[in-house]
Amino acid sequence: MLLDFFFTLRRHQLPVSIREHLLLIEAIQAQTIGPDLTEFYHLARTTLVKDESNYDKYDRAFAEYFKGIETLAGVSAEIPIEWLLRQAELTLSAQERAQIEAMGGWEEMMAQLRQRLEEQKERHQGGNRMIGTAGTSPFGAYGYNPQGVRIGQDRSRHRSAVKVWDQREFRNLDGNAELGTRNIKIALRRLRRFAREGAAEEFDIDNTISRTARNAGLLDVQMRPERRNAIKVLLFLDIGGSMDDHVKLCEELFSAARSEFKRLEYFYFHNCLYDHVWKDNRRRLSARTPTLEILHKYGHDHRVIFVGDATMSPYEILQPGGSIEYDNPEAGSVWLQRVLTTYRKTVWLNPEPEELWNYRQSVAIIRDLFKGRMYPTTLGGLELAMKTLAR
Repeated sequence: MLLDFFFTLRRHQLPVSIREHLLLIEAIQAQTIGPDLTEFYHLARTTLVKDESNYDKYDRAFAEYFKGIETLAGVSAEIPIEWLLRQAELTLSAQERAQIEAMGGWEEMMAQLRQRLEEQKERHQGGNRMIGTAGTSPFGAYGYNPQGVRIGQDRSRHRSAVKVWDQREFRNLDGNAELGTRNIKIALRRLRRFAREGAAEEFDIDNTISRTARNAGLLDVQMRPERRNAIKVLLFLDIGGSMDDHVKLCEELFSAARSEFKRLEYFYFHNCLYDHVWKDNRRRLSARTPTLEILHKYGHDHRVIFVGDATMSPYEILQPGGSIEYDNPEAGSVWLQRVLTTYRKTVWLNPEPEELWNYRQSVAIIRDLFKGRMYPTTLGGLELAMKTLAR
């Protein structure tokens, strides 16, 4: 088993040696950890990964090899895992789906969830009311309901959940990802504005010749400040959930942005902007940056770029407490509007195909907030976005 894991790590270009692999086996034989996947994850990473820059590659390899072996985390009520085991996928016709009605509002849905947690004593499957699997209840996994609370499901399927019960683990984007094309860099380069500032440290040939000629041939050496990229960019990246489908494209964009913009600050968020963001997805619960701090720290001359598919429940944008992860005191739209008010030049890049935007209510809401400044993450869309920011 561990030999296949070793080759999986090597296939993901991790510099893992046989000696380190043997050390991991010795640690397991010495029973330094229990039969827990999370403990094995940290032990193997400590043993096999020598450089933090390879953590992302390790996470990818680990997720590929142990795909499907997960534990339910972050649940504050006692919901046995066997209730949530995936035993059947619900398949409904278009007419049947049309017959399933939403629950009548945010407060009603949360009240009914609390009631179900108090009442339920056993596992349910295929039902329409209790927490279970493969049914039409708004609470559970692998079923269908136009609005609901997803509990115990490994990934998004219909992308309309109002709340996600599980604790989620997101990975940082790889800033050194190989670009599939140089055109992304060329498109971003349209925003670059070069200016000369700082101490005079570069030899100015033209001015030296001119001043020497005016000085009757006596050499008059002239220096000038080095030409630097003066543009300042704030980059906000949606991570996790439905954005998992767009990781490769976002990594290429992230890598190009780090290369082209020397004054780049980036932060992660999930689905919609709220009162905090983070720099490291491994520490997103313990090392958060208040959004208000960003608005006060970075000047109004920054260009702001949001990258996200804007695909979520409308509650997440418009409703206090609408975040799928925590009880946010203010609606996401309030925080987006604060950013738009502070930074006049702000755009949203959407990796979803533009022809799907009209079918996503949340996309229309954010597009209206940004006054139409939402662009597809294509070469043409990038060029239009950069022209908008450069005006």
